[in-house]
Amino acid sequence: MLPDTAFFDAIAEAAAAETLPRFRMPVAIDNKQASGFDPVTEADRAAEKAIRKLISERYPEHGILGEEHGDVGLDRDYVWVIDPIDGTRAFISGLPVWGTLVGLYHKGKAVMGMMDQPFTGERFIAVPGQASVTRNGDTTRLSTRKGISLEQAIMMTTSPNIFSAELEPSYKRVEASVQLARYGCDCYAYAMVASGHIDLVVEADLKPYDVGGLIPLVEQAGGVMTTWTGDSAEMGGTIVASGSAALHDEVLKLLNRS
Repeated sequence: MLPDTAFFDAIAEAAAAETLPRFRMPVAIDNKQASGFDPVTEADRAAEKAIRKLISERYPEHGILGEEHGDVGLDRDYVWVIDPIDGTRAFISGLPVWGTLVGLYHKGKAVMGMMDQPFTGERFIAVPGQASVTRNGDTTRLSTRKGISLEQAIMMTTSPNIFSAELEPSYKRVEASVQLARYGCDCYAYAMVASGHIDLVVEADLKPYDVGGLIPLVEQAGGVMTTWTGDSAEMGGTIVASGSAALHDEVLKLLNRS
């Protein structure tokens, strides 16, 4: 049996108890990358511990794939995919576009997901057949924008610097074709696709925990989310999230044009 939304609410509250008191406060930052900058904070680690504790108590038979504390039981039918703070760079910069991501995979397919932004009071949850956002106690169904061509589209990516020299020309073709391109919103951009405020997110070099909580949000709101080659997005890599299948097809053709 799949969990209900109340369990996702409990996860979100447990994580927020660790993240919110540390947001816009002095916080120690560790760099996980020998060359470059991949920050992690005490808030990341504490929030993931709180999430894992709830999952382990309620669903001990499930596996867990987490960014900060390793993996357990990835061969099990149900696996939780956790990113306690997606957008740690935004978090340490005081920008409220980070979020807590939690997804549930069943036999490798993302079936439920959540993006919680406790500072703005927005909680995005997707269950089979429905995606919704709760703001200040009011819940609204999510729906992507339809009938938008590539030339009319609003696109986001976390940074133009995430693309390798090999991938950059493909990305630039898409950026040059849209009406508006914006940078820097991490997971929040995908929530805006699901909400119908923007139309596209194009990114690369993502991990499963970067997308696990977001795939159901986009899909259950009526959008499409795949790799650049049109394959399943669950394991990350090069990712496109679009508000409609027609727009998605346009983008894939442009990304894969020789």
